[in-house]
Amino acid sequence: MRKELIDRINELAHKKKAEGLTEEEALEQASLRAEYLEEFRAGFRKQLENVRYVEDLSEEELEEIAKEKKLI
Repeated sequence: MRKELIDRINELAHKKKAEGLTEEEALEQASLRAEYLEEFRAGFRKQLENVRYVEDLSEEELEEIAKEKKLI
């Protein structure tokens, strides 16, 4: 996730609480939040796609994973 994106979202959030946002800033904030959520969901989806259930793996696959993680 880009740090600039998060920083700008936070900057607008603080300004909204302190003094309010102009119409343009409110639109920018909504756009940035949508972009953030899209990136977050894509990253989370990738994580979920890499999840493997131990019960579904064979002994050989479990040994391979253990070797990759240097558990054996």
